[in-house]
Amino acid sequence: MSRIEKAIEAAASKRNEAHSPSSPQEPVAVHRPKTKEQASSTVPDRGLLVSNPYLTTANDQGSPASEQYRKLKSVIVKLSQMGDFDKALMVTSSVAGEGKTITSLNLAITLAQEFDHTVLLVEADIRKPSVLQYLGIKAERGLTDCVLDGTDLSEVLVKTGIGNLTVLPAGRRVENPVELFSSNKMTELIDEIKSRYKDRYVIVDTTPLLPFAEPAYLASMIGAVLLIVREGVTTPDKLKRSLEILKNHNLLGVVNNGVSRVNSLQGYYGYYGYHGDK
Repeated sequence: MSRIEKAIEAAASKRNEAHSPSSPQEPVAVHRPKTKEQASSTVPDRGLLVSNPYLTTANDQGSPASEQYRKLKSVIVKLSQMGDFDKALMVTSSVAGEGKTITSLNLAITLAQEFDHTVLLVEADIRKPSVLQYLGIKAERGLTDCVLDGTDLSEVLVKTGIGNLTVLPAGRRVENPVELFSSNKMTELIDEIKSRYKDRYVIVDTTPLLPFAEPAYLASMIGAVLLIVREGVTTPDKLKRSLEILKNHNLLGVVNNGVSRVNSLQGYYGYYGYHGDK
């Protein structure tokens, strides 16, 4: 049985168990199937940042959860070195509440803590953006402004103060995100983001797959996808439908999130038990 099959089986077998917000959970499973642009427009309050319990890779690097994210990072780096993708990947989930944004943030942070490359985290969930909120950062302009107004990337990128991590905020709200993401201007912007710096990892946090159309457009532009599933939230039917949507895209792997008790020595990686809605 493959690792992804083991992960899905483990999640399914525990789906009916109750989750207590105060009870820690074993984390994650991933299974394979200074430039102008880095200039900071807003610098976060480091106290706010360190106090955020969900950014474990920033505020508690010695924790078991941080170690699991480092394992996830090592898999991603290895896949990029093998040529499976070009250092740009999209993180999504079937529905809300599976932990895609927290996974995006912690993966981006642990990648950015290395010396060999920079990381750009793109806040592409413009329906319900929360990346800046977790980081304790405020920014008025971002992705949507670049597409709609032609704003230069260098004017909206935000340096976080965490290693070499920069964020492209969501920007102002738009009435019809699907039109924005299906436009030629969005394709051109994504191409620019991917090609501007060869040593940079680009992580794109987007909306869930099943309720919204934007991820399908982005998957074609980005070229690689990481799918988040969560015990007690991702049903086999939801997972099957998501995999069907992604069947013609480069699915790097599945992260099994919020597993109650899984022995990491048996091939599973852990992830801090997040109880939010992203």
